Amino acid sequence: MRCLACNKALNDFEATRKSATTGTFVDLCNHCFHDVEYDIESLEREDLRETNDVEDEVELDDLEGDLLNGYKE
Repeated sequence: MRCLACNKALNDFEATRKSATTGTFVDLCNHCFHDVEYDIESLEREDLRETNDVEDEVELDDLEGDLLNGYKE
């Protein structure tokens, strides 16, 4: 199974994410799903979530905050 947006191979956690409204599979990797997570109510198999799934989401949030706040080193 591959992400519909970026064509990355989905892990088990990503491949089992379903829309809570329609019951259909979302078929988006965590990176791409992050862009729509507030628009799509989803059902996720937390028992399949891996540690790096959480780390990827945190890194994206940090990066977006940097972009919004004018990243400076």
